Amino acid sequence: MQRANLVTTEEVLVEVLTFFSTYGYQMRQRIVKLVEGIIINPNVRVIQQTHESFMDGLNLYKNRPDKGYSLTDCISMQTMRQLDIIEVLTNDKHFTQEGFIILLQEE
Repeated sequence: MQRANLVTTEEVLVEVLTFFSTYGYQMRQRIVKLVEGIIINPNVRVIQQTHESFMDGLNLYKNRPDKGYSLTDCISMQTMRQLDIIEVLTNDKHFTQEGFIILLQEE
C-alpha cells in the first residue's frame, strides 16, 4: 500500500458534514462533493469508524475530564497515536496539550 499524504477519520468527515448540515441545499451538496472527493482521493487515507476506535476515543474523553476535548478530537488523537502521526492540520490547541504539533498556527 502506498503511503498517504493526508490521514483523516470518518468521524472527522461526520463532524464536517454535521457542521454544514444547516447551511442549506447548495452548501450541503458542495460539502457532500468535497467529502466524496476526499474519500476517493488516493493521497488521502480515510480511517474507517469502528467500535474499537469509538471506545479508544471514549476512554481518552473519560480520562481527560479537565479538558474541553470533543469525542471526535479524542478519536483523532488516539488514531494518530496508533499510526505514529505527530503533526496535525488544525489550529486546535487541544492537540498540543496531548503532545502533537499543530500545523495551522494562529498569529
